[in-house]
Amino acid sequence: MQPPVEITNIPETFDRVAALNPDKPAAWYLGTAFSYGRLQQMADSFAAGLLRRGVEPGDRVVLYLPNCVQWLVAWLGIQKAGAVAVPITPVYTPFDVAYIAGDTDARAIVCTDRNYGYVAKVRKEHPFQTVVVSGMADVLPGYKRFFGWAFDKVPNGRVGKSAHTVWLADLIKEPGQPPAAGSDPDSPAEIIYTGGTTKHPKGVPISHRLLLECAHEQISASAALFEVTDNMVLGSAPLFHILGQTTALGTILVHGGTIILQPKVNLDAMMHAVTTHQATTFVGVPALYRMILEHDRLDQYDLSSLKYCFCGGDVLPQDIAKRWLERFGWPIYIGYGASETVGGVCMSPADRQNPPGAMGLVLPSKQVRIVEPAFLTPVELGESGELLVHSEPMVSAYWNKPQETAEAFVELDGKLFYRTADVVRQDEQGYLYFVDRTVDTIKHKGYRVSASEIECILQDHQAVVASCVVGIPDEKVGERIKAYVVLKKDIKGITGYDLIAFCRKRMAAYKVPQYIEFRDMLPKSKVGKLLRREVRGEEASRRAG
Repeated sequence: MQPPVEITNIPETFDRVAALNPDKPAAWYLGTAFSYGRLQQMADSFAAGLLRRGVEPGDRVVLYLPNCVQWLVAWLGIQKAGAVAVPITPVYTPFDVAYIAGDTDARAIVCTDRNYGYVAKVRKEHPFQTVVVSGMADVLPGYKRFFGWAFDKVPNGRVGKSAHTVWLADLIKEPGQPPAAGSDPDSPAEIIYTGGTTKHPKGVPISHRLLLECAHEQISASAALFEVTDNMVLGSAPLFHILGQTTALGTILVHGGTIILQPKVNLDAMMHAVTTHQATTFVGVPALYRMILEHDRLDQYDLSSLKYCFCGGDVLPQDIAKRWLERFGWPIYIGYGASETVGGVCMSPADRQNPPGAMGLVLPSKQVRIVEPAFLTPVELGESGELLVHSEPMVSAYWNKPQETAEAFVELDGKLFYRTADVVRQDEQGYLYFVDRTVDTIKHKGYRVSASEIECILQDHQAVVASCVVGIPDEKVGERIKAYVVLKKDIKGITGYDLIAFCRKRMAAYKVPQYIEFRDMLPKSKVGKLLRREVRGEEASRRAG
């Protein structure tokens, strides 16, 4: 399916869409509609403000916001200024923010007033030239801001006065236009950070062209059900995550649809929004679909407008898929992807009945190989092997990580492939099925969590001499995080609660272990390498009884 406008770079493509739909809502945020024309004007002013404050084309700007219209304004404004967006989760601690700011040498950061205190701490070691701050209700009508303040419905935080700090609401009121959008379509538009097997997250540079083409392809998967220009997406997936970008954000960048934004997951608010705005698309991880099915007030809402329900981020349990179909009469469509592949590698077609458990058919933009992991030799059809992915164009390297790049990207027969480190199989019809993971990455609530990152944090504790972190299968959240810890011999009185509290101060909440088990020793190979597979095997035997 051809996009309604020509795809070039992000600012030019969005401006073409906005010119066709100036008065149409691009986004609904907390009950307020923001038209394409207004969003375009705010993004233009934001871009001009960044440039006046010294941000130059190619500079990196950290985006430290939840799903909100301010996120859209800032992200589009960064693109219009020719800079590179670095979107991160708003639950990151100062430790995480400092690492990413240093890794990208970020010139500026956009944050909420509630996490301004964290930014102030980070700025002591990484002096951002500009800090743009926004309250969650700052762009809403005055009466909504008043009632939010009067009834204490809008969380807020303290913001210090300084020459480097500016409020987003003031920035978008300033006159001025950014220069004509002229970014090279193959230059980086953003750097998305993803978990993996290393101590720190890895930056994935994504070009303008690659993001737009992948978003168009993946959103068009619903074209058999309705016109993509009429798409109303409830974007529950976070916009800092590739799932939220390619299945929700893309609808306003390329197609002229509408996105419903909510800053946090609230089931009643989400289902009320579907009912009120007649949303056609819903995007979520498996845990969210389970929560909806088990919600006490589900029958109070009319979700009949939904025609395309998409699940990504983790394996969808078959009991959830079956219960959803029985409850609503339409299926959950499944897909598989990664940040390195800019979202979808395969998706369930919406014009047919898909086999149970399948992740979908390989998208036209992607080429895959299923190989024996050790030697990268192809396996027979139907056999399990590691999934390799190629596309034109494609992400070809991590940001500032040559060793990790060499491990994750491999050239075969003159083509560059990304090693997903996931074991899959393919049937005669071409459908892919998830089998297992080959590396020590934990999937928790749709997030990819690095086991080694948590281990390194634990080993920073003065009482810990060694640690091993694994994922424990859980039907509600995918995998729960469990840490096995060896304490120094002369240490007494340290509990699992102490170590969990230590982790909470140093990492995002979704990375914190749910369980701590103390051991006298951990299994290691003859060369001293930690054998997580043996620990996982012990857990499997324990669960089997």
